[in-house]
Amino acid sequence: MNKHKGGSFDAFLEEEGILEEVSAKAHKRLISLQLSDIMKQSGITKVNLAKRLQTSRSQLDRILDPENTTISLESLERVAHAVGKKLHIEIA
Repeated sequence: MNKHKGGSFDAFLEEEGILEEVSAKAHKRLISLQLSDIMKQSGITKVNLAKRLQTSRSQLDRILDPENTTISLESLERVAHAVGKKLHIEIA
């Protein structure tokens, strides 16, 4: 038995008061990576996707930015639809 075993990483982040922030960034990074993969597989460029969304390329860059966690559910839904996918959100 290891006497130096600590708590979970989530417990550490919660103690530090940054669990929600770190979790939001991780989720946004995952969404950004998924969208990038879908775009590559489908041959969709940023310019093309911006046109589909009727928005500017710079606005699309903010949506795809893994560090930007302020994206709305409506925006995520629009992007998912524009790449031919459905948005699925789950609280576990």
